[in-house]
Amino acid sequence: MIWLLRHGDAEDGSPDAQRQLTEKGIGQAKAAGSALASLGVELEACLTSPRVRAADTARLACKPLGLEPRVDERLSGGDFDPEELAAGADGHVLLVGHEPDFSEAIARLTGGRVDMKKGGLAAVDSGVLRVLLRPAELRAMAHG
Repeated sequence: MIWLLRHGDAEDGSPDAQRQLTEKGIGQAKAAGSALASLGVELEACLTSPRVRAADTARLACKPLGLEPRVDERLSGGDFDPEELAAGADGHVLLVGHEPDFSEAIARLTGGRVDMKKGGLAAVDSGVLRVLLRPAELRAMAHG
């Protein structure tokens, strides 16, 4: 299964690649990791955009899962192939990146249209959208 996590809320400014997570974004990233842990998801790999806000989201989300994210330039912005990134993995793979890239990737994989919120999480398996959770739902799972 391919999991897609949009980076958490980030500060405004430039350069764009160096934008930091806000306190809200830090909470969103931690909630996503806690939710994945509470769902019993065992990630085989986590790949992240090199942009600071995405890499920090990946690091915070993967911490409770005991996994170290790896930077992959293909997630830095623009079209990417989630199946190609997850190739070789037998289990769950988490991709951390940006919009509109993730919504477009989900549409190509499933034929469905979604809007990924900052800090939102989706999972696609065999062309079917299996999970779509907004940040508020992830927070509720993390604290529930």
